[in-house]
This record gives sequence, C-alpha cells and structure tokens, in this order.
Amino acid sequence: MNDNISRIIYWVATVAMCGVFAFSAQMYLRNPEMVAGFFKMLNYPEYLVYPLAIAKILGIVAILSNKSKLLSEWAYAGFFFDAVLAFVAHYVAQDGGSMFSIIAIAATIISRYLWSKR
Repeated sequence: MNDNISRIIYWVATVAMCGVFAFSAQMYLRNPEMVAGFFKMLNYPEYLVYPLAIAKILGIVAILSNKSKLLSEWAYAGFFFDAVLAFVAHYVAQDGGSMFSIIAIAATIISRYLWSKR
C-alpha cells in the first residue's frame, strides 16, 4: 500500500476512533445521571461513569500525542475492550445502540494496525 494512502487511512481511522470516544466521554461528563441510568439498565456499575470518562480522555491524549509507545498501546487496548464490551451490552439489551461500538471497534483495529506500521 502506498505510504500516503496508508497515512490518510490511519488518520481517518484515528480521528473516527477518537471522535467516538470523545463524544462518549463528554456525554459521560455532561449528563452523568442519564449515563448512570444506561449503565444500570445494562447491568454495569454506575460508579464507572466518571472513571471511564477520564480514561477515555487520557487515552485520546496518549494516542494523539504519541509520546509513549507503552501508553499508546494501553490506550488502544482499553479502547478496544471498552468498545467490545459496549457492543455486547447493547446487543444483549437489544436497545439498538451498538452502531457506535461497531464503528469504534473497526476504527480502533485499523488505527492500531497502521500505527504499528509507522
């Protein structure tokens, strides 16, 4: 694959991934009661709302800054597991909210794969 095309695909996937997680984090911080209600409905502990929001913000910073390979690797892993667990929870609940999770999973895999090729 051409290096320029690879770079473009990397940035599109990375921006999409960061966009999904940034949207999620701002929703967690701006409307924690609503998110806690969703967590309760999906059988997740409500106390995870703020730690997950903070972890998502720190993960975005780690990936976009690319200062530490270890932190970036952990951020990619965290995003992947968060998106997979969100997909499973929405699928089991059959609430129709799994599309963002699918986008996040695909974007995370593509971004991570191309990040390792850089």
